[in-house]
Amino acid sequence: MKIQARYAILLAMLFAACSKEPVTPPLQPMTAKTATSAANVVTLSETFESGTKGAYASGNVTLGSGSWNMNDALIGNLAADAKSGTQSVRIRNTGSITMNFDASGGANTISISHAVYGSDGSSTWQLWISTNGGSSYTQVGSTITSSSTTLQTATFTVSVSGSFRLSIRKASGGSNRINIDNISVSSGSGGGGGGTTPGDDDNMLLGNPSGAVANTSYPANYLMVKTYYTLSYNRDRGGPNWVSWHLASSDIGSTDRQDDFRADNTLPSGWYQVGSSSFSGSGFDRGHNCPSADRTSSVSANSATFLMSNMIPQAPNNNQQTWNNLEGYGRSLVSSGNEVYIIMGSYGVGGTGSNGTATTIDNGHVTVPANVWKVLVVIPNGSGDLARISSSTRVIAVNTPNVNTVSSDWKQYRTSVDAIENATGYDLLSNVPAAVQQVIEAKVDNQ
Repeated sequence: MKIQARYAILLAMLFAACSKEPVTPPLQPMTAKTATSAANVVTLSETFESGTKGAYASGNVTLGSGSWNMNDALIGNLAADAKSGTQSVRIRNTGSITMNFDASGGANTISISHAVYGSDGSSTWQLWISTNGGSSYTQVGSTITSSSTTLQTATFTVSVSGSFRLSIRKASGGSNRINIDNISVSSGSGGGGGGTTPGDDDNMLLGNPSGAVANTSYPANYLMVKTYYTLSYNRDRGGPNWVSWHLASSDIGSTDRQDDFRADNTLPSGWYQVGSSSFSGSGFDRGHNCPSADRTSSVSANSATFLMSNMIPQAPNNNQQTWNNLEGYGRSLVSSGNEVYIIMGSYGVGGTGSNGTATTIDNGHVTVPANVWKVLVVIPNGSGDLARISSSTRVIAVNTPNVNTVSSDWKQYRTSVDAIENATGYDLLSNVPAAVQQVIEAKVDNQ
């Protein structure tokens, strides 16, 4: 059964992002409900930036979080090692990395970055957890496939109130190697409502796809809460992993397109800021995730969509034709009496724009994605939105190659949510009840 992820730290900030009232300016005050949710804390953080182990032979290594046993695993710092800093773990064969210590404070959400090493092929791995000091372990969730050469994030949900140990085990064997980085465990005020489920119209009502956290220790999965959308930012790719927003009739007005492309100066200090001219001459458009035309209720709403943290290098025909047509269709659903929850993202490396194929632009600061995807969950206007999502709810999932020869007909690229999750490692509708997820995520829209 699919794992249901919950929010990581600082999720309380999200409740202020949207409401059933007209859109309000940023910096809304914290309410009693959001203060309760702020109890989420990180109980384990490991970035593998400290510690040294240059051989695969089994041995213990002291890291920032404590002592770990690494069997058929080492600390990798080569160019071929996928990493968000200067180091990550590299595992071969059926190797593993296992905590030699107990972490305290409980666990609800576990996120782990992973990728293939160098040009190696795909591999599978598993997360195991012990709550009895390492005497026995139980597998958490399903087996994960690593197929990307850039870090992706796998998110797991558990319910542990006391101490725990983690073990990451490569399952597929063989000569292919994987990199593991940025392990984050957070514990909060629990599930089943009780302050952790956002309200109607929240930009992340459906969940936090990658378990993103507002913690600079996780630059490849950094949560940024905006008033008009929410995103997971990837410092090393120079853009968003995904952007999530809610679209209703109140979001669509008569405000002109602002076209004020600009760097996002709210990024953490020291991070490279992609600028308005960073895509110039590249052959790729500054492709919006949350579209300008989805936010025309006010100047501030529309202007917010032109932050470069909301942009990806997108092949011109992909952006101006295929995605423009899909975006217009989404707004037509709203005009027909619906509200739509939308998540858009990209993955992989290498697209083909008007100047040919490229893997990066802006002197390597911005990665060109290979694929661009979007999921739309459509429900009639009303209240109690999460409870109204059922096995008959219409879900539109689209995944296109980021190439200039793409068809303008987005319907040709319809797929299932399950397929996008398999490609990205995300859990896209994690707040939806598991039984409903199982049905709607397997469907391919045909309306």
